[in-house]
Amino acid sequence: MDFGSTGLVVAGLLVGFIVGMTGVGGGSLMTPILLWFGINPATAVGTDLLYAAITKSGGVLVHRKNDNIDWGITGWLTMGSVPGVALTLWFLSELQTSPTALNSVIKQALGVVLLLTALAIFFKKRLLAFAHKRAGGNYQPGGRRLNVMTVVTGLILGIMVALTSIGAGALGTVALFILYPLLPTRRLVGTEIAHAVPLTLVAGLGHASMGNMDWSVLGFLLMGSLPGIYVGSQLSGRISDEVLRPCLATMLVLIGYKLVF
Repeated sequence: MDFGSTGLVVAGLLVGFIVGMTGVGGGSLMTPILLWFGINPATAVGTDLLYAAITKSGGVLVHRKNDNIDWGITGWLTMGSVPGVALTLWFLSELQTSPTALNSVIKQALGVVLLLTALAIFFKKRLLAFAHKRAGGNYQPGGRRLNVMTVVTGLILGIMVALTSIGAGALGTVALFILYPLLPTRRLVGTEIAHAVPLTLVAGLGHASMGNMDWSVLGFLLMGSLPGIYVGSQLSGRISDEVLRPCLATMLVLIGYKLVF
């Protein structure tokens, strides 16, 4: 194993550890790391999407066993996200004749979504408080208007994830908190993960069909991240969330700023 492959394993280990401890940061950290390793943006996004689908699959099994998934909400989200992914992949395929333009679009979009993700992490508590205040204790899940809003949310997430590999985690969870403020947090998190797996899998396979995939890089990342997630989850709660989240958000702001500007 050479220096480059060893570095990828270590990167997977560190990102997996952070994801295990905080529940967020997978795509938002992994894709910029792949860019730092010299992988072009389109391949970095495609590789990270399948990486996310594989690493989150175990989470779905755990949340399903604990009855933490609202399959109805997952279905409405998927109704929007899959068409969003298909539309974005078609758009990217049209840009494939100009690799420079393709990578430039992905890089700029990646920077913007990273900044949005950082804001979501910074202001998660305030957003949650706003959602609870808006609900006023009389919130009833379901209804045509809410279902339409959930489908639109899925559409936006599908576009962002297919374009940048980021958005299904922090942004998806915050969106669900706002739409369903009085549902238990454990079910919102489980539902977000259940939606993220097919979303990232479909988007990842779409990128792979376009050649935006490096299978050896994916293998090295998984070698490090799977044990990293396990260790991080065991240590979850040992370090205050008030310390971890601002540090992670600050890091994303710096990366996003550099990519955009």
